[in-house]
Amino acid sequence: MLPEYMKKLLLSALWGLCLLPSVFGQRTVHGTVTDAESGETLIGATVRIKGTDEGTITNEYGFFSLRIPGRDTVVLETSYVGYPLTEGYVTPETTLPLSIRLQAGQILEEVVVQSNSYREQLNSTQMSVQEISAREAKVIPAVFGESDIIKTIQLKPGINSGSEGNTGLIVRGGSADQNLFILDEAIVYNPNHLFGFFSTFNTDAVKDVRVFKGGFPAQYGGRLSSVIDVKLNEGNNQRLSGTGGVGLIASRLTLEAPLVRDRSSLIVSGRRTYADLITRGINRANRDNPDFAPIPDYYFYDLNAKVNYRISDRDRLFVSGYFGRDDFGFKDENFHFGFIWGNASGTARWNRVIQPHLFANTSVTFSDYLYRISNRLTGFSFNLESRIRDINLKSDFTWTPDNNHHIRMGAEVTRHQFAVGRLKAGSDDGTVSFAAGQDLVAAGGAIYLQDEWQTHTPLNVSLGLRLSGFLQDQKFYGGIEPRLAASYKLTPDFAIKASYARMMQYLHLVANSSISLPTDVWYPSTAGVKPQISDQVSAGWQWLPGARYMISHEVYYKHLDNQVDFKNFADLFANDRLEEEFTFGKGYAYGTELYFEKKEGALTGWIGYTLAWVRRGAFNDIMDGRYFSPRYDRRHDISVVAMYNLNRRLTFTATWVYGSGDLAWLPTGRFTHQDIPGTNIKPVVPIYDDRNNVRLPAYHRLDLGMVIRFFPRWGESDLTISIYNAYDRRNPYFLYLDAETTTDPDLNTEVIQSIKARQVSLFPIIPSLTYNFKF
Repeated sequence: MLPEYMKKLLLSALWGLCLLPSVFGQRTVHGTVTDAESGETLIGATVRIKGTDEGTITNEYGFFSLRIPGRDTVVLETSYVGYPLTEGYVTPETTLPLSIRLQAGQILEEVVVQSNSYREQLNSTQMSVQEISAREAKVIPAVFGESDIIKTIQLKPGINSGSEGNTGLIVRGGSADQNLFILDEAIVYNPNHLFGFFSTFNTDAVKDVRVFKGGFPAQYGGRLSSVIDVKLNEGNNQRLSGTGGVGLIASRLTLEAPLVRDRSSLIVSGRRTYADLITRGINRANRDNPDFAPIPDYYFYDLNAKVNYRISDRDRLFVSGYFGRDDFGFKDENFHFGFIWGNASGTARWNRVIQPHLFANTSVTFSDYLYRISNRLTGFSFNLESRIRDINLKSDFTWTPDNNHHIRMGAEVTRHQFAVGRLKAGSDDGTVSFAAGQDLVAAGGAIYLQDEWQTHTPLNVSLGLRLSGFLQDQKFYGGIEPRLAASYKLTPDFAIKASYARMMQYLHLVANSSISLPTDVWYPSTAGVKPQISDQVSAGWQWLPGARYMISHEVYYKHLDNQVDFKNFADLFANDRLEEEFTFGKGYAYGTELYFEKKEGALTGWIGYTLAWVRRGAFNDIMDGRYFSPRYDRRHDISVVAMYNLNRRLTFTATWVYGSGDLAWLPTGRFTHQDIPGTNIKPVVPIYDDRNNVRLPAYHRLDLGMVIRFFPRWGESDLTISIYNAYDRRNPYFLYLDAETTTDPDLNTEVIQSIKARQVSLFPIIPSLTYNFKF
């Protein structure tokens, strides 16, 4: 005889194949969940029939659909992290769609829902996902006091940075180009400012951030290692409001206002550094000093804007845009150097409720990334630039035929334009002229289908399939990308989970550094460059030892094909045959992640630990095909984050991170020569052995912070005091070799005695003060 739960599972499967409602005589209620004060839709809010296990969660637009008994009056419970539980009656005469508004709870002053998010994570088949809140990012100490979503992500297990202070992400052994950054559905190709020390995401404008490290849903594709999906705020449709801040190096301001109350709103958010204003003043003050060396100009800025309009209860339009730029320059009477880089993106989307159980989102997005280096001397000019530009069309549908199935399906198509290493140089009179570079065009597309299947047994399953393709100059690549996830609840508070995902990546980042630089170039798959492929399996468990706590443990293995690297001594500058400098191989990564989190109470935070290994190899032109560790093969990572709300006005924060040292590739010897007898002996051509042959010292750092809140009549404000690297640890940024010499009295020349490795560190202890306000 089959166990009772197996009988239920087979019966649910039969109904799932038929895609029919499981019980006749039901009706579908649908609607949105919003914040009562601002009108912002709430992503991931739980809507449940009281006293039952029947429920659903809102999608990324705050929409939900739920089947209830057709002739009965039911009580719907709505819950969301940070908000009190709300109940409401739904009768057969209730007008649809529902508009559920939640009133945010006050810190330490009323009971608000926190543990509900843990329960939803436990019930979900989704694993290897982290959710980051803007509130957490704002109070966690950061370098120069600039709160940063990406730096907060790096504090989660399985994720680390490429180096000290860098916002590049290394996720489960993947390289920096294998992360997909999405901002309101548009791709951001280089989400960094100041050579990687700050990210492009202004925390004041961010609504929701989700990081997928594995078990990827079928709607995501195009990268191998992670998806960072960032949603921006929609704007306050109730009243004029704003937030902002003034820090050591930058200021920011966000304004929100209703265009039509309850129907339309606008949000504009900007941020800019002002170090250039100071350096220009210093330069002007020393204009007449012949011994003064002028300080170069540098600044960056971000600008976000978004408008939405609710046409009807079924239709809503959104238009959003982002523009960010870094500008570094120096000029005098005879020389002018300029270096700019930045992103631009735009999204127009249309939400439509086709039927109470069928929701559609259609979007058109634009993405552009450009860097340009310009040099001008008297009579001669030099310009180098690279660019990638995308236009994407996507239609996505969410269908809930019953409470057991949550089906998502859709299709997308993208046109890519590449300008790779476009170089122009020549004299002003035209007698000398030189040009190089490549212009490439490609197209990609995908269709996908995924079913989240709630069986009402201990076992829940998610089945997904993505079909993707890519065309460049008559060369077509395509593939099937299956996605599978399952969870099994052993007890109401303990579940085991497993997932498998295949990902294909058709775009490659041409980089010769372990950190993300603005001069990195994106390059498409071509006849000579195959798409990268990854297969990742992961398994683990989640446990809720109490209402306030969650503990999870995951193990993973990732196999990588068609990995792209450079040959030794590759020629990258102004090379029209860049593909000839590539070499291709394989890789694998495996590890384990342990995570403890507490979100409720005066003391909140998390502890994460990662033990991992990464290997790359089978490259014909690197180390005779032998496997080696890439620079980011970091064995141990530990992060501890604590936030303590002493009272309504005072919050203390602290973070401590530890990481095994990254790897570096240093020469094992050098040839020396003496040009003319009697002159100094100089070390010259280095001799290199195996790649990444030196392990740097371990990285660790303590950051401390304190937030002092004020409550004036016009709103709220706070002073955020932070100390970055509180015990002044000089962590390595990179190593270089330095020759130590002595003077030989007989030869009267300098003789090399030894060559030693020297460490370069970036950040000592850095205190900072930021004033933030909200009205």
